[in-house]
Amino acid sequence: MVTKVDIYDVQPIRSKEKLEDMKWSLKKWCGQRDYILFLIGINTGLRAGDLVKLKVKDVKRKKKITVKEGKTKKARLILLTNIYDEIQAYIDEVDSVWLFPSRQGGSHVTTTQVYRQLVKAAKMVDIVECIGTHTMRKTFGYWFYKQTKDVAKLQQILNHSKPDVTLRYIGITSEEIEDSLSDFFL
Repeated sequence: MVTKVDIYDVQPIRSKEKLEDMKWSLKKWCGQRDYILFLIGINTGLRAGDLVKLKVKDVKRKKKITVKEGKTKKARLILLTNIYDEIQAYIDEVDSVWLFPSRQGGSHVTTTQVYRQLVKAAKMVDIVECIGTHTMRKTFGYWFYKQTKDVAKLQQILNHSKPDVTLRYIGITSEEIEDSLSDFFL
């Protein structure tokens, strides 16, 4: 039986090598659907619940879309420019109205199934971080922050109330403390 992990236990993928391993593993062991879902997740920061509800028509021939987030009910602009070609190639193979169709029935894949596939792919490449559906969102946040150092923009993108909530969410605070302590010596 699969038990979902608490959102605060889930970690971002902090290594580019592990990120590439995860992408490879999803393609090889889970399939193109799960790989594209992960790719969109780590490049947009959308929650898994919002990702699974995307329809083919929402992204077909579009480099930017607006998504009304389920949790916050706020509209959010999503840029797909960097992953546009991969999404369009995937769409050509999809025979459903749903971008991420369930293999059982006419609906979309569930967040529970997304969780199972992420855990399966992570195990296949020995990624030992605590993996969950929020891994995609946290990975996006972690790498966005690492590249821009702009916590205010990231806070706005993730719709968090305060900068410290954002930093704690992506695990930066604990990482920075650990880095500082590892170099500390009296």
